[in-house]
Amino acid sequence: MNQGSHGPLHVSLPTTVARAGQTQDSGSAAFPRKRDADYVFYELTRSICPECRRVVDAHILLRDNKVYMRKRCPEHGIFEGLVYGDAQAYTSNARFNKPGTIPLAFSTEIRQGCPHDCGLCPDHQQHVCLGIIEVNTACNMDCPLCFANAGAGFNLTLEEVEGMLDHLVETEGHPEVVQFSGGEPSIHPQIIEMIRMAKQRQIKYVMLNTNGKRIADDDAFLEQLNEVRPAIYFQFDGFECETYSILRGEPDILSQKLRALDRLAQIGLYVVLVPAIAQEVNLHEVGKIVSFAIEHPAVRGINFQPAFYSGRYGAHDPMQRLTIPDILKALQEQTDDLFKVSDFVPVPCCFPTCNSVTYALIDGDTVLPLPRVLNVEDYLDYVTNRAVPDLSEDIKTALEGLWSSSAVPGSSKAAQQFAISCAACGLSDGLDLVAFARNIFMIMLQDFMDPWTFNQKNLMKCCKEILLPDGKQIPFCAYNNVGYREQAREQLQARERRRNQARRMGVPYTPEPLTFSFEHVSGSRPISPGVKGSVNGHEA
Repeated sequence: MNQGSHGPLHVSLPTTVARAGQTQDSGSAAFPRKRDADYVFYELTRSICPECRRVVDAHILLRDNKVYMRKRCPEHGIFEGLVYGDAQAYTSNARFNKPGTIPLAFSTEIRQGCPHDCGLCPDHQQHVCLGIIEVNTACNMDCPLCFANAGAGFNLTLEEVEGMLDHLVETEGHPEVVQFSGGEPSIHPQIIEMIRMAKQRQIKYVMLNTNGKRIADDDAFLEQLNEVRPAIYFQFDGFECETYSILRGEPDILSQKLRALDRLAQIGLYVVLVPAIAQEVNLHEVGKIVSFAIEHPAVRGINFQPAFYSGRYGAHDPMQRLTIPDILKALQEQTDDLFKVSDFVPVPCCFPTCNSVTYALIDGDTVLPLPRVLNVEDYLDYVTNRAVPDLSEDIKTALEGLWSSSAVPGSSKAAQQFAISCAACGLSDGLDLVAFARNIFMIMLQDFMDPWTFNQKNLMKCCKEILLPDGKQIPFCAYNNVGYREQAREQLQARERRRNQARRMGVPYTPEPLTFSFEHVSGSRPISPGVKGSVNGHEA
């Protein structure tokens, strides 16, 4: 039937019709057999078109024990991508979905609806566990895989960062973690002052996200880091030249990274290794990364991140992406069960399929994951509430602190929470937490969404926010996929240019707040708003 036809409807009937009381083979031409779909329709959500970024309905489908997203853009057609490599885990992980914590204040109003009111708007279901400040766009590398699409652009000023930190304190009261990122934040000329400002505001943990190049080669910078003592979030993808050639465009960078790690160990700074894991590139190296991390004196944890396709990336097949279950399986196989899939528990503060984590106590050659001595699920099962009646609330609170995006391995707080969690294991009351912290090792897996897997349901529970000048706090996966990053970069770059112009003229410059527009025209990306500001009282 032609769907565009408005004429009479003609239906062809079978030439042979069974009489009453007669039976007929259900598979015959007269009665074609209906068939089931090759998938289970699990839920309806909203996503975006990978081409034009407009918001569209999306189906979550379960097929062959994997989870897929299928969606249709009225202009660009149907898209399908793999979301999660284990459908059984995906559906059962819902019980770890912890009630959200409401921030002290919201920064934007509800006008257009999610994901165009970021943020945080009152529709958002979680506060900021981790605030991320991208202090620049420039980088001393040119990685083929870079979600930030690092390059020439802007540097934030001390005044802008100060305002962002003050606003975070206003909305959070006592923020847990701030991470300085980029670009490459270590090359910002005022990064040390920015770290110092965050510490002055009693933010508990301040992190520097870095590729390690400046740490490896700059003695003066290493000395400055020793003074302000941030935690180090360290790009480290493996050990093979081909890995670094494909992911970073620098096949011989490993020796520089190892030198940086050794220098950090010399001054006693704690490090979390951050490997981006890509299919057919370095999945075979995850076990070796774990062995190295356990042995290295500076490293307190690993955050494995499956490669996602936002920003700058090479050719990829969205149906063959790597997901958290794939890395967990590889970890178990490559470590000979030193870490098992069953040792990992979803992080409840965000949507449970976004993160998974475990902690282990390292004692010589013994590696003891916490879930093997304590049934963590009994405490963190928020849906079925299977916990036994006399469970200690202190233990539950401690586990919630460890199984959180704000957890910092190597910190005294993490050690204390681990010790409380293991109270039933016979730990000494007089435990030296500082020494104990050195023996706790974390492995986290963190999956970020891209335009093929973007799920509004996950976004509304996101607890990792990009902090912007003028007070906006935008969920990480919205910032990278919906159009916020491109518009913010354009406006901040223009703001810096106008500020420099005003400085040369010797006049004050007052920038207009950042604004975002998501109106679409056929075949286009979101339209960027105009960039304004006033120089000496005149609109620029």
